[in-house]
Formats: sequence, structure tokens, C-alpha cells
Amino acid sequence: MNTTPAQLLELLAAPEGTRIEFKSAAGGYHFDKLVEIAIRQSKPLPDFAGAAAHEVRLKLDGQVTDPKFVRFLERLGEEKLRGFSTYDFLALDAIAREQPLTEAMRSRLGGLLDAGVIESQGRGRGTRYHLSRSLYAALGKRGAYTRHRGLDHETNKALLLKHLHENAETGAPLPDLCEVLPALSRASIQRLLSELKQEGKARLEGQRRWGRWFPGPSMPQNPDPDQPQNQP
Repeated sequence: MNTTPAQLLELLAAPEGTRIEFKSAAGGYHFDKLVEIAIRQSKPLPDFAGAAAHEVRLKLDGQVTDPKFVRFLERLGEEKLRGFSTYDFLALDAIAREQPLTEAMRSRLGGLLDAGVIESQGRGRGTRYHLSRSLYAALGKRGAYTRHRGLDHETNKALLLKHLHENAETGAPLPDLCEVLPALSRASIQRLLSELKQEGKARLEGQRRWGRWFPGPSMPQNPDPDQPQNQP
């Protein structure tokens, strides 16, 4: 049986589920508490390799993988951490490891955003989550924060520009460009297009709903034949 800690927690939370308690020299712990302790101490999650349908084999790794992560959680304060559920810790751990989130973890993202330990990017089903700037700074990984925020920004611009080049003859109206990046709001896409325009990579021809975007810098306007021309 290859069961993850998140999957086992969901099984135990079911009406027919059973609480599992593990005994040690230091006392007894329920499984959810073992998961919380592992994450708070920046240790690998419990390993269930070798478990069977009616037998649970649990391996705990005592090595601290990132002491800076532990210190950051300590700075949050015990009162705030007491308000975290097991799924809060699991969601934070999954985001830190860039792993998929279960529905149970996703239900806890609002609280993690409010606590300032994660940030979101995008909208709707395309929303992505990553550790907050302050957490990355505490971990000494400011470059990773820039990768999540900065490269995504440039990637979005590149996707818009690619669509413009693919439709260079007819141009692309704003609604079509919104379909290229459905996770972003209309206003966000307009800001990206404005940046491309300032960089001389895109131009807008027409106004309002008839406007279309084309690749390349703005075309010079034809001089008014009725206006006098400056003579050299």
C-alpha cells in the first residue's frame, strides 16, 4: 500500500475511519499530531513504505532538513500556530516542495494567505500559490521568490507576444488575448500589453472594442497634407 500522509488523514477523517495512536518512549501521539510535528520541525513526513491493507508500518526520519524554516515558524508565534490545522501544515509543506495540493489542503489556503506565509498569483482555477516573500527571505532563497513572481510575469508577456506573431496579419482583439491567459484578469492583460507597447514589441490599432493588437512598434502617422511641412 503506497499511501501518503494526506491520503491517510482523509481516510481517518471519514465516518468509518479510526484514530491511530503511535506509542513511543516519549508518550503516545495520534497520527495527525505526528504530521504537524514533522512539518514544524522541518523533518520529512512519515514514511509508510511497507504498509499493508491491515497493517501500518511507520518510519520517522529525525533529520531536520531546513533549520531556517523552523525559525520562521517560531517567529510566527505559538498563538498563531495553534490556530493551524494539520491540513494547514500539509498545505504549507506541499507548497514549499512544489507538490500538488489535495482538495482538503486547498480549503485551508485562505487562512495561510491571511497569515502571510504564502502568496497567490492568477485567478480562478488557474491560481498558483507559492511561499511568501518574507518566508523565502527567511530561508535565504530570495532568488526562488523572484523565479515564481518574475519569470511568470515575463512568461505571460512572451505568450501574448507569441499569439500576436501568430496572428500578425489580422491582429488580435483583447478578448482573444484574454483567452491566451485565462487565469489573469482583463486589467492584468492590459497592463502586460501596455508593457509590450512601451518596449516597442506590440502596438494597438483602432479604439475600444474595434481595437486590435499587432506585433512590432507603433507605426508612424502619415503627415496631414494640409499642414505645412518644415523645409530644411
